[in-house]
Amino acid sequence: MNPYRAYSPCTPAGCVRHGVPPVPASVTARRVAALVRALGSGGPLPVRAADVLAALGVTIDVTGVAGAAPAPALSEPGPVGTLIVANHRSWLDIVGLLSIEPVAFLAKREVESWPWVSSIASRHGTVFVDRWALRTLPEAVSAVADRLRSGRSVVVFPEATTFCSDKGGRFRPAAFQAALDAGAPIRPVSLSYRQRGRESTVPAFVGDDTLARSMARVLRADDLSLRVHLHPALEPLGDRRELACQAQRAVTSGERVDV
Repeated sequence: MNPYRAYSPCTPAGCVRHGVPPVPASVTARRVAALVRALGSGGPLPVRAADVLAALGVTIDVTGVAGAAPAPALSEPGPVGTLIVANHRSWLDIVGLLSIEPVAFLAKREVESWPWVSSIASRHGTVFVDRWALRTLPEAVSAVADRLRSGRSVVVFPEATTFCSDKGGRFRPAAFQAALDAGAPIRPVSLSYRQRGRESTVPAFVGDDTLARSMARVLRADDLSLRVHLHPALEPLGDRRELACQAQRAVTSGERVDV
């Protein structure tokens, strides 16, 4: 195994299951119809993403420092954007974050083939990267820095792949260089899914899973919620590896770790 490539041991068969009984087929059918309507709706991006979540039967709960404001925001105020770094569970992470703020993403090239998400991502400045071609990474980091300097906030999943639980993988430091180059604050964000108050792996999009299979599980899931916990921003100071470690500790432990 190439040590520079992100690896996750998570698989659909081994990690993904309904924590509670699925909803009846009639409820799933209504959700599918609502999803079709939501995907074709207009309006501001956060509203459209929120409509998609509602159609899927997913609620969202934003907590943490910025979540206490009347209108939760991922970004820090200021002339430059914020580098938002989060653990990665599912394609649903993207929809959930877009429902809060119309951010751009650093995304794997495969996202360009995803319905709705690809068109939204492309129009809002998302940087696509081939995660198996490391030679393209410096160019992608430079593009993220440019977005930040222009005032756009960018979401990065530094694990570089998906995991089914909070333990996750190591935060790769490359994207943190973009924050250092742009002088942009870094917002650690913890993402978790629950059903009836218990951790859920239903929306996990791991291993050889397909978007269709994962979406079908979400459409059948009962009482599924996404918790987005916003941690205090880190200043763009020091070394990118140190920043990656600080951000990972905040995301996985829920604690603020000063740089």
